[in-house]
Amino acid sequence: MSERSAQPPHIEQPPTSAAIVGEPQVAMQMDDHLELSYDSGVDLKARSQWGYAMRRFLRHRLAMGSLVVLLFLGIVALFADFFAPYAFDEPDFLSITLPPTTEGNHFFGTDFLGRDSLSRIIYGLRTSLWVALVVSLLATLIGTTVGAVAGYFGGWVDNGLMRLTDLVLTLPGLAVLLTISVYVGQGDPKRVAIILALLFWTGFARIVRGTFLSLREKEFVEAAKASGAGDGRIILRHILPNAIGPIIVNATLIVAAAILTEAGLSFLGFGVQPPNPALGVLINEGQSEGLKFWWLVTFPGLVIVLIALCINFIGDGMRDALDPTQRRIRA
Repeated sequence: MSERSAQPPHIEQPPTSAAIVGEPQVAMQMDDHLELSYDSGVDLKARSQWGYAMRRFLRHRLAMGSLVVLLFLGIVALFADFFAPYAFDEPDFLSITLPPTTEGNHFFGTDFLGRDSLSRIIYGLRTSLWVALVVSLLATLIGTTVGAVAGYFGGWVDNGLMRLTDLVLTLPGLAVLLTISVYVGQGDPKRVAIILALLFWTGFARIVRGTFLSLREKEFVEAAKASGAGDGRIILRHILPNAIGPIIVNATLIVAAAILTEAGLSFLGFGVQPPNPALGVLINEGQSEGLKFWWLVTFPGLVIVLIALCINFIGDGMRDALDPTQRRIRA
């Protein structure tokens, strides 16, 4: 067989799309393809890790709705003097135990002294949120420090810190809280926040320790050591930024746990005490009458449940957003 017959027959190629429709239409088609690629979950544009996390979090509808609700409650609590129709300790003996009504703007009713329940819930919300945020910050600081030191250095340092953590974890939390409240005093929101933080850091420390144990074996840590970086610089500049995801998620969830615990302590009479308003205090004051004055317990309880749900949904959204293997969003 000759070389000419061995060659495949020449087929004339059709003109390209650019030659037929022109460059503007090709550009429009490329834009459509890019939009389709984004809708399909294909990332064509380089983004940082935080850029990916923010994009995924913004697409988590349940987390974003919860964030809006929580921000609204936070603004109302922060500016309680503006939003509350009455002062939290202002009695009105002509309006004692009114059910929810629009008369006199007592939308959530009044208590046994005629004090407006809505105003007391708003001021109590400010106290409860303040305690929860302080607990979250202190517990995060203590737990991150203990977990980072234990996970990075290992050896006897790890054993000593983890045995201390295990000791605190084995203590019955409620009994310890009640005992400490009796000896160090009760009623002050600052003391309640410090007591709760001294118990909440333990689970945090174990999570951070596990993360540091995994990250300290990575190549970038070995490279930092080879370049002469000290232990403090490696912990703060190299490992900690890569462990920030679990830290943020657990700090968020601690806020919900702190609110529930503070409300439980106040309900039992060992947390925030009058005249300081708190959601648990309001429930404790209204629970003696049962269903007769149902609004005194129902509305503070619903606020606590709403806050806890919002924080847990936000934590769920942040966990999905900060997971580097997560690409599709669960709404």
